[in-house]
Amino acid sequence: MPELQRLRADHAPAVLAFELANRAYFAASVTDRGDDYFERFSDGYEALLAEQEAGVCAFHVLVDEDGSVLGRFNLFDLVEGGSADLGYRVAQHVTGRGVATAAVGELCRLAATRHGLRTLRAATSDANIASQKVLAKAGFVPVGRALPAEIGGKQGTWYERTLTPAD
Repeated sequence: MPELQRLRADHAPAVLAFELANRAYFAASVTDRGDDYFERFSDGYEALLAEQEAGVCAFHVLVDEDGSVLGRFNLFDLVEGGSADLGYRVAQHVTGRGVATAAVGELCRLAATRHGLRTLRAATSDANIASQKVLAKAGFVPVGRALPAEIGGKQGTWYERTLTPAD
C-alpha cells in the first residue's frame, strides 16, 4: 500500500528516478523542467528541504512498498491558519487507479489537521482533464482562470477547497 510521507533527504534518489522516468509524460501537461533541473538536482533538492524546514512549504512523496516514488504532493506558500497552494504529479504508470485522488484527499486532511489551514487552491491546465477530475473528486471547485505563468505555460483554471478540522 503506497504511503504519503513528508519529504526527507533520503528520498532524493527515488525522487530523481521518478522525475527522470516521467519527464516526457509531465512535459505534455506543463513546461519541461529543463536539463538544468536534472544537472543541479541535488542543489534544488536541498533548497526544497530548507524551504520545508522554514515552514514555507510542506513537501510529500507517495512511496510504494518497494521504496519507489509514485507521486509528489506539495503545499506551497503556507499561511498558518489560512491557505496554501496544492501541487502534485503522479507517475504515468499509476494514472487512472485513484492514486492521485487518494493522496490529494490525504494531503487535504494533513493541511487541516497538521498545518491548521482553512483553504487550499490548485491550478490545472484546461487540457489536463485527469487533474480536473482528481480535484473535483477531492472536493475542489473552479474559482477562476489561471494565467499561463501560474501553471507551466498553459491556459487553465484555479480550483479551491474549504477545509474543516474534520478533514
